Amino acid sequence: MAKQMITIHNLATGEVIEREMNAEELAQLKVDAQAQAKRDAEQAAKDAAKQAVLNKLGLSADEIALLLGAN
Repeated sequence: MAKQMITIHNLATGEVIEREMNAEELAQLKVDAQAQAKRDAEQAAKDAAKQAVLNKLGLSADEIALLLGAN
C-alpha cells in the first residue's frame, strides 16, 4: 500500500512541506472515510426512495421540478 502523505503549505513563507501521515492522522483519515461512506450510502438510499416515488407517479424528475416550480 502506498504511504499516505500530507502536504503543508505555509502561505506566509511560501514553504511547502510534504511528509508521511503520523498514526493519529491515519486514524482520523480512516474515521473520515467511514463517515463519508455512511453519508454516501444515506444519500443513495434517499435518491432510490425519491426515484421509487417518481416511478409510481409515472413522472420524471424534470416534470416534478416543473410542477413544483423548482429550478
